[in-house]
Amino acid sequence: MHLVYPAVLAALLFSIGLYGVLARRNAILVLMSVELMLNAVNLNLVAFDVWLRDTLHAGQALTLFVIAIAAAEIGIGLAIVLMVYRNRGTADVDRLRDTAERPTPAAGPPSADPSSTDPSSAGRSSTGEKAEATA
Repeated sequence: MHLVYPAVLAALLFSIGLYGVLARRNAILVLMSVELMLNAVNLNLVAFDVWLRDTLHAGQALTLFVIAIAAAEIGIGLAIVLMVYRNRGTADVDRLRDTAERPTPAAGPPSADPSSTDPSSAGRSSTGEKAEATA
């Protein structure tokens, strides 16, 4: 068996996976591209194992290890993507770069309301006054 054919196929698979990681914005597509890259590595490991005629079949054993790690990676990765989607409403990687919590509207800067300078209304906010007025 010629080593060139699986090596070229693995290089193409790895290149497509690398393009997918760098160009895609959806987190699930990025995970799929990482899996494509890992499959290219597995193809190289098996091809070189056959080409070297290793009696221990170290390439195939390492391939099984990479497959197990890839399965765990995709499981944890999908769980993280689902939780991020539930919390943020998007799986777009560019929109998820800021991981800080968004400030709540109630915790904004203090207003320049003249009634807030009155010491008797120091414990009340404008939303508290609205709630008292409707009650």
